[in-house]
Amino acid sequence: MIFTVYEVSAHLRQVIESNIEELYVQGEVSNFVHHSSGHMYFNLKDDNATLRCTFFRNLNSHLNFTMEDGLQVVCFGKLTLYEKGGTYNLNVQNVSLAGKGNLALQFERLKTKLQEEGLFDESHKRPIPKFPNKIGIVTSPTGAALQDIRNILVRRFPVQVEVYPALVQGDMAAATLIKGMEYFGSRDDIDLIIITRGGGSQEDLWCFNDEALARCIHQSPHPVISAVGHEIDFTISDFVADLRAPTPSAAAELAVPDKAELMRLLDVSGQRMQSILRAALDRASARISDARFRMGNAHPERRLQSMRQRVDQAHLVLQKSQELLINPKHKLQVLEKELHMQVSLIQERIAQHRSYLDKTLEPRLSSLVKQIIMAKRQEVEHKEELLELQSPYNMLGKGFAYVTKADKPIDSVSQVSIDDEVTISFKDGDISSKVRQIHRREKKK
Repeated sequence: MIFTVYEVSAHLRQVIESNIEELYVQGEVSNFVHHSSGHMYFNLKDDNATLRCTFFRNLNSHLNFTMEDGLQVVCFGKLTLYEKGGTYNLNVQNVSLAGKGNLALQFERLKTKLQEEGLFDESHKRPIPKFPNKIGIVTSPTGAALQDIRNILVRRFPVQVEVYPALVQGDMAAATLIKGMEYFGSRDDIDLIIITRGGGSQEDLWCFNDEALARCIHQSPHPVISAVGHEIDFTISDFVADLRAPTPSAAAELAVPDKAELMRLLDVSGQRMQSILRAALDRASARISDARFRMGNAHPERRLQSMRQRVDQAHLVLQKSQELLINPKHKLQVLEKELHMQVSLIQERIAQHRSYLDKTLEPRLSSLVKQIIMAKRQEVEHKEELLELQSPYNMLGKGFAYVTKADKPIDSVSQVSIDDEVTISFKDGDISSKVRQIHRREKKK
């Protein structure tokens, strides 16, 4: 019996579709094409084989990530065979990212959701108490993170610590972490909660990306520090907590102050207070000394002595006044006589000086002034003659001319250029001229 090619292909298609159930296939996307019809065509490949895939529009419209070459994906679908091409194909019904890619996608989706709801807003962040009395720690009781935190707390600032033993890895971890948060949230003696664990892979830390845990941290009545993994690790708990610490050790350092630093601060404050007190005592002593001085001056005995001195001085003044009043007429006559004598003496001396000026100094002064005036006049006339002889206008009458440029004299051809405007002055007037040519005269050797 002879079969056509189509019959063989149709038989193979029937065998494949009837015997192979729907299945999951993992591989790397290659040759991806998003057709204008909305259908997606791509290959799934690994190191040894390639599988053609078709993802129809009615199914791919709900895809929550962007398909592109190089992605590791898991496709769920049904195998079939196209007779015309003679190739088998996977009709894809659903696609998800494989491994870490899927976790990263879930992380980003939850982060975006909670951020849009405002759980990460700074307005919800509460300040960490500076001096907590009791700290609640939600973590594994056997982990290195708890030991690191305790060691740093003992060294920096001894404080009461209570640990809620929780799972920090695995499917049940998120539930125990939530119970720990709720337990400390119900306590009134807790000032601060630290939720923490040490480093690990993305899968190990995944319980700290739980949505219910994030909402529990957000609703906590006490401030929360999240310290999950290493510095490069970020979880949803870090974003929603009041403070994110890069490591468990850093959480302990952020939770309490450094007692050594506090002691240094207290020492400095004590020294400042002593300085302030000393300065205050010095000012008080100065005020007391000033008050004593003022009180001494205001003492009744001192004031009485001052009044007695004033009375004595007034008595002396009164005695002198009485002496003047005993014989005032006699004293006035004596003063008048002395005044007449002084006036006569002054008048006589004035007359003597006036006679000396009239007879001796006046003729000499007049003669000296005339000589000075004559000498100055001769000097001025001599200078006028010299000025007249040196004047350039004297030369104009002899056929010479006086050339200026912009009211400045010119004595060399180097001071002018072609087309410069110059003024030529003669004895009876001026002319304006423009320079057309310049001839330089060679110096005679």
